[in-house]
Amino acid sequence: MNDSGSARGHRALELPQPPFLPATGAVLVLHGGRADSLTPPPLFNLPGLRMRPFARAMDRDPVLADVLVASVRYRVRGWNGHRADPVQDARRALEELRDLAGPLPVVLIGHSMGARAALRVADDAHVRGVVALAPWCPPGDPVGHLAGRTVMALHDETDRITSAADTWNYLGRARAAGARVRGIRMHRGRHAMLRDAGLWHRLTTACAATVLGWAPPPGGGLPDEPAWENQLVDACDINLPGR
Repeated sequence: MNDSGSARGHRALELPQPPFLPATGAVLVLHGGRADSLTPPPLFNLPGLRMRPFARAMDRDPVLADVLVASVRYRVRGWNGHRADPVQDARRALEELRDLAGPLPVVLIGHSMGARAALRVADDAHVRGVVALAPWCPPGDPVGHLAGRTVMALHDETDRITSAADTWNYLGRARAAGARVRGIRMHRGRHAMLRDAGLWHRLTTACAATVLGWAPPPGGGLPDEPAWENQLVDACDINLPGR
């Protein structure tokens, strides 16, 4: 593929049909991918399919009843080093979302490579924060732009694809930079998030509501606290009333 790195002509925002409008907020979902690949995602795209139950869970949650849930469509499957292709696509999707729905508060939900892209574009003025699922958080990735944002991460420490230790380290650096952070240790699911999938979906939905400021954070604390007392909590210790 030539520089279909150029986003010209590419619609990066994938919307439900018909799109839910008017909305009071938006959730933008970013699926995983590969470290390196310039091929387009296939029609049967497993990383994209993996995120559909998360989108459905948010669609059905009464706390998020007035929220538009959309996805980012990638041009290519890989991150591709300095190109950071999914970051370009996420920024384009945010622009398209603003053109469609106006300046809504946005929470980004990303898995693996998609979480890395979500964290990079959290400097966007309308992004309130990120819910990162089994994220890819290399040690050198920047965190300074996360000041004032909320970053919540769910990770199974037996994940062999991405490192939970890197995730917790990233959260620590983000907190030092001025972000509100919460890490949730998942005890099953590994990278694919298949075992205890329902718990992954419920916690992700609860975290999205927290980022938008509409619910307290899972694991304790108040949404408007500048720093939450417990940076890391165990999923098994979290009670989700009504979900």
